[in-house]
Amino acid sequence: MKKLILTAVAACGFLLSEAQLKIPAPSPTQNLVQDFGLSNIELSYSRPGVKGRVIFGDLVPYDKVWRTGANQATTLKFGDDVMIGDTKIPAGKYGLLTIPGKKEWTVILTKQLDVTSPAAYNEAMDVVRVVAIPQKIKENVETFTIGFTDITPNTCNLALTWDNTTVAVPISTDVETKVMAQIDQLMNKDNRPYFAAAMYYMNTGKDLKTALDWFDKAAAAQPNAFWVEHQRANCLAKLGKKEDARKAAEKSKAMAMAAKNDDYVRLNEKLLEELK
Repeated sequence: MKKLILTAVAACGFLLSEAQLKIPAPSPTQNLVQDFGLSNIELSYSRPGVKGRVIFGDLVPYDKVWRTGANQATTLKFGDDVMIGDTKIPAGKYGLLTIPGKKEWTVILTKQLDVTSPAAYNEAMDVVRVVAIPQKIKENVETFTIGFTDITPNTCNLALTWDNTTVAVPISTDVETKVMAQIDQLMNKDNRPYFAAAMYYMNTGKDLKTALDWFDKAAAAQPNAFWVEHQRANCLAKLGKKEDARKAAEKSKAMAMAAKNDDYVRLNEKLLEELK
């Protein structure tokens, strides 16, 4: 009996040591946060490898729901409302599923956050379905990758790439309405965001005279701000006021030299070259 007890204790010790063994995940999880619009998009998915296998049409069957990764369900969390296709997607967390096909994929956003097999999928929980055309790429990508590409202030692509195939889904968000509403609201307060508002107007092709007026006020409030004076020079240049732009660039350069900021010294020198 004593020998039996000792054997059992030894076996338990072995099992405990086994439980503590840590090995690399075959399909490691990636959590990604991408700034987008006025908020961000959070992505969580697992990344299987090709490992010499035939992927689409075999490991990932055609015309069947795929969890779009491995292990856990793939999820997207939008910090603000977005548009996918013609559908407005409220801010929130969603599951990402796909149905790969030879000539086209169906990309699905669902309220389900736990779909890890086709049997668990409930089409009634779909938020949006869009068709995407798969593209062949020259380089084979070993590890399944989801990321965000071609990012602008109000658009981006959700790109799914694996083996020699990539699929992109356009996403957009309404930045213009929200920024303009902020400008209208904040310009009625004492601490007005003249510089930020002027930059937005200049960079989005709005009224440059209004932008210059705001740059003037921002420069008056911060007389040593070489970055403000530099952007004021850019605005003057866009308005065709080259001589005034040169004077502003020279002033900004002198202030940047005094502040020992070589980056703005170079930016002003480049602008002065363009104004010759």
